[in-house]
Amino acid sequence: MYVQKVSDDTMESLTMYTQKATLIQELVPLHPQPLDRRSGCETWSLEFSPDGSYFAWSMGHGIVKLVPWPLEDKIRVPRNNACKPCFSTTGRQENNSAKEKTLDCGQIVWSLAFGPRGFQGREGNTRPSKYFLSTLILATGLNNGFIKVWDVKTGNFLFCLTGHQDVVRDLAFAPNGGWSLVSASRDKTLHIWNLTKGADTNPKVLKGHTQWVYCCRVSPNCSMIASVSGEKYVFLWSMRSYTFIRKLEGHRNYVISCDFSPDGALLITAAFDHQVRLWDPYTGKTLIELCHYFPGPLSNTIHDVLLRSVRFSPEGLYFATVAEDRDMRIWALGMEIPVVESPDTQTPVTNGLCCVFHPHGGILATGTRDGHVQFWCSPMVIPSLRHLCRQTLRNFLSTHQVLALPIPTKMKDFLTYRSLTAHRGDSALHHSQEVISLN
Repeated sequence: MYVQKVSDDTMESLTMYTQKATLIQELVPLHPQPLDRRSGCETWSLEFSPDGSYFAWSMGHGIVKLVPWPLEDKIRVPRNNACKPCFSTTGRQENNSAKEKTLDCGQIVWSLAFGPRGFQGREGNTRPSKYFLSTLILATGLNNGFIKVWDVKTGNFLFCLTGHQDVVRDLAFAPNGGWSLVSASRDKTLHIWNLTKGADTNPKVLKGHTQWVYCCRVSPNCSMIASVSGEKYVFLWSMRSYTFIRKLEGHRNYVISCDFSPDGALLITAAFDHQVRLWDPYTGKTLIELCHYFPGPLSNTIHDVLLRSVRFSPEGLYFATVAEDRDMRIWALGMEIPVVESPDTQTPVTNGLCCVFHPHGGILATGTRDGHVQFWCSPMVIPSLRHLCRQTLRNFLSTHQVLALPIPTKMKDFLTYRSLTAHRGDSALHHSQEVISLN
């Protein structure tokens, strides 16, 4: 395992790679005055549809906005961020076949998930259920434990899933184009729903957590479910047998968020100990440990704000972290410091709660406690051929299967991402070999 320890000299030499984030657009909720900035206005969740044509925004007070993407305005903020435009979500839409929709869920919305999700966002193998004609639906996890499911194209309510006894904190569709939905709840359980026949009344229930479950993700090959809760552990479950696999230990405080890399070879987690860990989910070993803050946990600086969200970029070479203060950071895989961070004062991420990359790359959306959504430029790159080959292999081979191949050790280290730790001294050079920048 590589633990981040950045010396002053290394810090000075690496900061040249960190750029201030560019704010592209901002969505501001138009709440009635008595409700503005009151409890319940938080944006707890936001999501892009798998094909990138819709953006779902939990804008507070039980309302979800379904906004066609791209947004109607294409104004880019200058790099000095002297301009801070705020756009409402009303008005002309450039895509005439898609219209903005307002979903009144009747309860605080804590989680959102578009489905079905094709492999790495592709929907070619998606077929509508014979029980409803929708090929794209949105599941909303509510404060009362219900999950309401909506038709994205019409905005119509389809059905409600009942079974949880408390807040549905997270939702995730299996990324195989099927109709399996995983939900995580404050009732300390995960439910796996089969939506092929509509409202599933007999979901599979996974028990084992002793605290609220905050986040769940399904691996790209649909073999595993990762879940994190108000414990110091990460739980891995079998998606095929619905049984517990292993517990990942290493965090020193509650684990709040997790995400699989697009090839499923890595699992990233964020915790209230300010740490971000990259794991090999097949072996349970930590590959890299980073701190959201600098100079890091060994400095004299004390940070009492909490990490809230972590997400991989669609090509799997970057990940983003968002905290409750003004910090949003985008990290290149294997580098010790972020390549992008939020501006210091003019356009910060105020009390960040969640983040998500656009499935085509280039955009990071962040949701805040005051109900706003901010869209930031993120690195847009073409991955190297060797990285694409690695992703293709890892979509079908576990770490154990890779290590059993009759190939050189260096190639095994590359395919299992262990080369990230081997190249930590020249991480910027190593990363530059994997991408061609389009920004």
